[in-house]
Amino acid sequence: MKQSYDVVIVGAGMVGLAAAGLLSRHEQLRITVIDAGPRPVFNADDELSLRVSAIAPGSVDVLSTIGAWSEIIEARACPYRDMKVWDAAGNVEGPETLVFSAAEFAVTQLGFIVENVLIRHALLNQLDNSEVDIRFDTSINSVSRIGHRFEIELEKGEILKPDLLIGADGANSFIRGGAGIGIKSWPHAQKAFVTCLQPELSHRNTAWQRFLKTGPIGLLPLSDGRVSIVWSTTPEQAEEALSMSDGELSVKLTKVTDGMLGNLAPSGLRGAFPLNSQHAAEYVQEGLALIGDAAHTVHPLAGQGVNLGIADAECLVNVIADAIQADENPGDLPVLRNYERARKGANKTMLHFMDGLNKLFSNESASLARLRGVGMYAFNKSGPIRAHAVKVALGIR
Repeated sequence: MKQSYDVVIVGAGMVGLAAAGLLSRHEQLRITVIDAGPRPVFNADDELSLRVSAIAPGSVDVLSTIGAWSEIIEARACPYRDMKVWDAAGNVEGPETLVFSAAEFAVTQLGFIVENVLIRHALLNQLDNSEVDIRFDTSINSVSRIGHRFEIELEKGEILKPDLLIGADGANSFIRGGAGIGIKSWPHAQKAFVTCLQPELSHRNTAWQRFLKTGPIGLLPLSDGRVSIVWSTTPEQAEEALSMSDGELSVKLTKVTDGMLGNLAPSGLRGAFPLNSQHAAEYVQEGLALIGDAAHTVHPLAGQGVNLGIADAECLVNVIADAIQADENPGDLPVLRNYERARKGANKTMLHFMDGLNKLFSNESASLARLRGVGMYAFNKSGPIRAHAVKVALGIR
């Protein structure tokens, strides 16, 4: 006999809402989503948001399953069909430059650049038509374990006792801390400077990334012809970029991108945030699962953060569905271990790979720069190895 289970998801970011959307298809589950912040608002007439994500094909499939992707693509999402990655020691047209194209992997595009707020907006529109209880502007006073399950006390004194508590509340997860789960952290001596730019030349639906001595700089194509820039650099340079005049910033960014899109004119808000990679010691406990940034954060150089989180959500929901089918409680530890085994190793591998790449390309050694060029050239010619690596990054099954 099918039972009703309570699932509480803390965190209404992209990953938490994706998990809620996938879970909403299972009518046995009574689901509540809690977030301390206000409900996000998106309007197609508004200026493009500063925070965007590179959404891989695997994540598109998940968003399509939920029903949110059609709204996203009809609003504004920019496909990118090519990607070029090169070292500052070389040049963008050099033989060592990594070049990826959608045609090579038999897909229409490598991914899409989408505003985070639009993804959340579209997911919420789907959830509004479901039985999921969504609570914004709701703070949590405490999280404590009572027996085999967790108890959440809300700021107004209400107490929730779910069979399964899902922590999707970001890198500084209150749920992770309340469960006593430790993290291993790899702070980067970098900040990410972000803004939008109007390039002199067409971005050609290409994602560009150049590795500099201070860190990578990426230019992501936007639907209105502009590019979103993510420059991982020293904290001093990031703060300096924030305070520059438009003219000064244009000269600076045109230079550090080697002028491959011509003159870059600032066209939008600016921001900067510190970079830190971290990994939770545990993803699960009895009655608890962590997903997304609550479980792991990676360097943004390959844009994999949200895609890893959505993959977490999909995997966890599949594990929950299998448990329900077997008439098991989805909050039981043996059930949740299946999720942890499936995702923890893969996420850890990606975390260390991104961290290693950042360190490798930020090294100023001339001899190492030559070795990097040889390595990138060899990777370009590696055939099956190259194809496998890209398919993993794209989430292509």
